[in-house]
Amino acid sequence: MSTKPTTTDLEWTELDQRAVDNGRVLAADAVQKVGNGHPGTAMSLSPAAYTLFQKVMRHDPADPDWTGRDRFVLSAGHSSLTLYIQLYLAGYGLELDDLKAFRTWGSKTPGHPEYGHTKGVETTTGPLGQGVANAVGMAMAARYERGLFDPEAALGTSPFDHFVFAIAGDGCLQEGISAEASSLAGHQKLGNLVLLWDDNHISIEGDTETAVSEDTMKRYEAYGWHVQRVEPQANGDLDPQALFTAIEAAKAETGRPSFIAMRSIIAWPAPNAQNTEAAHGSALGDDEVAATKRVLGFDPAKTFEVADGVIEHTRAALDRGREARGEWEKSFAAWRTASPERAAEFDRIAAGELPAGWEKQLPEFETGKGVATRAASGKILQSLGAVIPELWGGSADLAGSNNTTIDKNSSFLPEGNPLPEADPYGRTIHFGIREHSMAAEMNGIALHGNTRIFGGTFLVFSDYMRNAVRLSALMHLPVTYVWTHDSIGLGEDGPTHQPVEHLASLRAIPGLNVVRPADANETVIAWREILKRYTKVFGKGAPHGLVLTRQGVPTYERNEAAAKGGYVLFDAEGGDAQVVLIGTGSEVQLAVEAREQLQAAGVPTRVVSMPCVEWFEEQDQAYKDSVLPPSVKARVAVEAGIGLTWHRYVGDAGRIVSLEHFGASADGKVLFREFGFTAEHVAAAARESLAAAAR
Repeated sequence: MSTKPTTTDLEWTELDQRAVDNGRVLAADAVQKVGNGHPGTAMSLSPAAYTLFQKVMRHDPADPDWTGRDRFVLSAGHSSLTLYIQLYLAGYGLELDDLKAFRTWGSKTPGHPEYGHTKGVETTTGPLGQGVANAVGMAMAARYERGLFDPEAALGTSPFDHFVFAIAGDGCLQEGISAEASSLAGHQKLGNLVLLWDDNHISIEGDTETAVSEDTMKRYEAYGWHVQRVEPQANGDLDPQALFTAIEAAKAETGRPSFIAMRSIIAWPAPNAQNTEAAHGSALGDDEVAATKRVLGFDPAKTFEVADGVIEHTRAALDRGREARGEWEKSFAAWRTASPERAAEFDRIAAGELPAGWEKQLPEFETGKGVATRAASGKILQSLGAVIPELWGGSADLAGSNNTTIDKNSSFLPEGNPLPEADPYGRTIHFGIREHSMAAEMNGIALHGNTRIFGGTFLVFSDYMRNAVRLSALMHLPVTYVWTHDSIGLGEDGPTHQPVEHLASLRAIPGLNVVRPADANETVIAWREILKRYTKVFGKGAPHGLVLTRQGVPTYERNEAAAKGGYVLFDAEGGDAQVVLIGTGSEVQLAVEAREQLQAAGVPTRVVSMPCVEWFEEQDQAYKDSVLPPSVKARVAVEAGIGLTWHRYVGDAGRIVSLEHFGASADGKVLFREFGFTAEHVAAAARESLAAAAR
């Protein structure tokens, strides 16, 4: 598809071209100095990145977190110098010494861009395709944010209107996550999203003909995107004017996301390294760097050379940014005057605060009654949805099973969707059967800010999501994963759907809080605590995985200590505890029943419910010792999964009632009985532990 004509010509001077070429030699120098990295893509993409940061995007280097800014995502995160060099040129705080310290200990320029580490980096990228999905999430969040604060404004007139730009490479588009995300973006008609594809035909193993022969542009047309091709100049370099024209056409196409294919030559204009796979992930070598500098008119004897006139020219981005932000602030002030109630809501949400009295909306559950924790979670979400408008989310096509429909009459769907509940600003997201991209889109939504996001699927399918979940934790993002059908208790679907290793595997991710409530009332406290822990301050926030049952479980008296991650649910009677039974989720009831048997036999027994190991570990040692007394060596942990989590809590004399193999297809009650998840088995394990502790 050819580019649309534009009435806006690109102002491009000799200083602009010199700055672009300067970016190329800086990329070559930085990789050469450290001895490793990815110079080629940063060299060839220099015109595209420069055009975005200097000619297209609305941003202010002096205020990287400004609400009204456009967002930029470098999905091809291995080419981090593509971003770092533009942040240096524009004045985000990076200087030449930072580029010289590329990929070294303590530098602001790590090997891949890291959110919270370097100003101007909007998301951590590197695992290919994640950034594409992050960008889709950001575009979704921008639309929902507009619906919260300024839904009636004509398109393009609201202070909440902005664009999300992303650069992706061949690797990003080969990863399945980008296909999932791009399909959803087309379905959602995200006209605020512009994806630039670096079509350089090179991957680590050589020409992409080794692995790919599809027509990528037709694929994106089939997704419902506006698609354009930008051809290179005669010399093979990217054409800034053609690219600028295509971007302007993309911005004008408000009913569809836009895909711009940029044919480039990797490592251009290195005389011998260009268009080679070696230029993708290896230093060019001193001779090739020198030769490249000669081609571009730089002194081959100098490294990290930037003329004063070039940096003065590019740092004018600070002046343009200040002016753009000033204009936006006038628009924002006018909106505040016209919409004082919404402005107050914006201030509350932007500060990460919850509405006054929100906790009063939390439901109470009757003790004794059997309730599935997934059902309790659904009731909690619907109650909170009425008072926390920024809370939204959905499911990967499992809403009826995950109980994640916050409002059945309001679906986040674009204008023109035939469903009666369709609303561009709707509360309930239909992610489709796209678990991996759902998680990465949730990351993008959280990164965008001003909303609180949750998303659900079965616990066993967290495997599909793991890379994005790991990035949630790495970035300290306050996203909430709702994982239901948490054990063999789901029954007849069998071992393909029954999680066994998942709880331990997820707990192994640093910074992820895995919460497995024992009953409906613990689920209330879990949701309350998750919402209270929400923070946008980097390093203090954390993602949560809320792990819930399909089957009903007994409801116990609500105990506020559940917010500490572990607490005494039932204490020993008739003397100090001789044995401690530790349970999570649906297995807490087994510990409670086993306690009754042991107490009847004259063994004072304590039951500890530990819904969240991570929260428990945050407590001081005195509290932890009060729950798990060091003097009590006889301990049993019971959880319907592998037992890796529990060895540190039960000690040498302890026992673990766990599941060290896959499940089977049968009724859940049958499986619990056949695999030893019974009160009798837990009590027997307690007796074994008592005997071991007495030796």
